[in-house]
Amino acid sequence: MTPKLKIFIVDDHNLFREGLLFLLSNSNLEADIYEAENGEQFLDKFQLINPDIILMDIEMPVINGITATYEALKINPELKIIALSMYGNENYYTEMIDAGAKGFLLKNSKFDDVRNAILDVYSGKNYFSPEILDGIIKNLNKKKYKKANYNLSEREVEILYNICKGLSNHEIADNLFISKRTVDKHRENILLKTQSKNTAELVVYAIKNKIFEV
Repeated sequence: MTPKLKIFIVDDHNLFREGLLFLLSNSNLEADIYEAENGEQFLDKFQLINPDIILMDIEMPVINGITATYEALKINPELKIIALSMYGNENYYTEMIDAGAKGFLLKNSKFDDVRNAILDVYSGKNYFSPEILDGIIKNLNKKKYKKANYNLSEREVEILYNICKGLSNHEIADNLFISKRTVDKHRENILLKTQSKNTAELVVYAIKNKIFEV
């Protein structure tokens, strides 16, 4: 059973905050809800509250969500921040990944998706709205430069790219003219080396370590 959570909603639209607060208060999630209407208010308050989950709008006046995320995680690297946006602009999400956000939701998501995002991120996973993950995957490109400081072989980077593009192990094997068993082993090693549990976390790892670009 999930313990009572402290959830901090940071958004400059009163109606959106009130609607989300109402839905959270009337769900089966046990939670205390806190609010701020911009990044500055959030940065002033969050250390006193020590929230479990932060739902962070990206575009806000005074201090936006990207800057607020950077600044908050400098103070407390353990914070679990879920980015909120009206738009499927991949650049926003890559910036939030760089800043350290763990989850990514469109504001028109169903409440079940919001709830799943909260529970996944609280449990230590990454979460993407399907539309956001699909957009990032479609625009993911290999970078054409020498190997940087990540602990993957060239073959593992090639397989990681194919995994992030949504291909199955069988499809990757066919594309690279290797056996599925070889791909299975590489995938296992990649998950272990990157400490990832699923494709969403591999995408975050790849972007954060600048292995690929969007």
